[in-house]
Amino acid sequence: MRISIAQDYRTVLIFMEVCLVKAKTNAVPHALGSRSGAEKNRLMKWLISIRKNWMVYTLILPGFLWYIIFAYGPIGGLTLAFKTYKASLGIWGSPWVGFENYVYVFRDPAFVASIVRTLQINLGRMLVTFPVPIILALLFNEIRSRKFKRITQTILTFPNFLSWVIISSVVITLLAYDGPVNHLIKSMSGAGFNFLGNEKVFIPLLYLTEIWKSSGWFTIIYLAAISGIDQDQYEAAEIDGASRAQSIFRITMPNIMPTIVIMLILTMGNLMTAGFDQIFNMSNAAVRQVSETLDMYIYRITFQAPPEFSFSMAIALLRSVVNMMLLLLADRGAKLMGGDGLLG
Repeated sequence: MRISIAQDYRTVLIFMEVCLVKAKTNAVPHALGSRSGAEKNRLMKWLISIRKNWMVYTLILPGFLWYIIFAYGPIGGLTLAFKTYKASLGIWGSPWVGFENYVYVFRDPAFVASIVRTLQINLGRMLVTFPVPIILALLFNEIRSRKFKRITQTILTFPNFLSWVIISSVVITLLAYDGPVNHLIKSMSGAGFNFLGNEKVFIPLLYLTEIWKSSGWFTIIYLAAISGIDQDQYEAAEIDGASRAQSIFRITMPNIMPTIVIMLILTMGNLMTAGFDQIFNMSNAAVRQVSETLDMYIYRITFQAPPEFSFSMAIALLRSVVNMMLLLLADRGAKLMGGDGLLG
């Protein structure tokens, strides 16, 4: 009796295992079929969306092609950082050398000095110039005369549409040793001042011209953020007896803080690259010791010395990696301080 019960029990177990295996084998093609069906439905919805909104996609297409051709297409050339470039063999045919270019990079004292100088200039630039558009936006928001506001904003924004070639030409003409500023100084003191050849004046001059050129444009961004604030908050604060200064620090600043955080993150992501056009057009041999940033160093070894394309590509790739790390660190810091960050 016990043997027959055990045999029946074993038979039931075997039957259950067989049914389970069959269920699994049947479920796999069914799951694959449902997955492929879902993908087909998703593709059809996408094609229908393109057909329905073809005008929008047509507008997007030129920008999309630009990024593919000029931003993603040249990425293959980054392999040059790990090769010794030979013009006769081209980029793809040049021999691989691994990290040999980076060994030479870190042995060059000028490279290390250019990194330190870049961080010094751009960190100082961020500390000096970053708050200026915020302050201007807050001041513009308090102006009641729309006509005065429009005129002043136009005057401040206009330099942003001029290239650094034009801005630098104006500055060099004004501050040259025989320029109008020095003529005025000579008429009062009898001796001129060498603005353009003085190492102590060069970096403050960079910050002042940066403020002149870009502060008006960034002010527009913060004004746009301020315009999105609910006016009921200001009315409630006025009823409660809050002053304008209290409204600025208790209402305006907290509401535009996400915009400030995003702009700060983007600024941090450009610490290693910002300012090349400006420095290139305003520097000269007399201030080379304080003006040779990393980008200027790359330019010098690429074009002004015997060309070292592999060497300069290795430095450019390293610079991009450092920029990405700074961007991620700034984004992480923003999230730790309670913000949303740039990357979500």
